[in-house]
Order: sequence, then structure tokens, then C-alpha cells
Amino acid sequence: MTAYDETVQRYFTAWNTTGAEERAKAVAAAFTDDAGYTDPLADVRGHEGLAALIGGVHEQFPGFRFTLTGTPDGHHDLVRFSWELVSSADGSAPVAGFDVARLAEDGRISSVSGFLDRVPAA
Repeated sequence: MTAYDETVQRYFTAWNTTGAEERAKAVAAAFTDDAGYTDPLADVRGHEGLAALIGGVHEQFPGFRFTLTGTPDGHHDLVRFSWELVSSADGSAPVAGFDVARLAEDGRISSVSGFLDRVPAA
């Protein structure tokens, strides 16, 4: 497993953790203290902002999990990867996208730029 794979694995652990206390620990393991996350629907910074964003996604999509699609691709301090948000009930994946993450020296993520390829109609 490469350093990029390990980073992406920690990222998905954070996004798939549903309990608040466990989520806070997973976010701290995956992201630097001042990490930023930006996509078309969100722009947050820091562990508290990230944990709140992730919690909001779980409230909106209960019973769904983020899954990696394809293989992470990285160079230097950047890694990109595609994902889907998949229902455990029926396997549907109403949301999909890809993220580009910048890694800090310790392997944690310092920033994420997210792109949404598929989102449900409002």
C-alpha cells in the first residue's frame, strides 16, 4: 500500500464514521488541524468544520457510505481519487465525484478540492 493509498483510506474512514466522538478522532487522524475542504456545496476549515460537514452528510444520507471507485493517483504532495456515496439498503449511488487532496509532511491532508459529478435533484 502506498502513502497515497493510506491517506485516502484515512480520508474515507473519516467520511464514513457516524458517531460524533469517533468521527472527531478519525478527522484528526486524516486531516491537519487547519485543513480546508472546498467543493461546490461546502467550504470549511479545521477539524470542527470538517466533522460538522461530515455529520451533515450523514444526516442527509442516513445509511450511505462513501466508497472509492478506481485507484488513487498521486504525485509529489497531491493525490486524486474518485468516489460514490452508496446506499447500504439498495446499492444506489445518487452522489459521485472526485477529490484532489494536498498532503502535509506527516501524510495527513492539508486541503481538499472536491468536484461533484452526480448529485440528486433538489
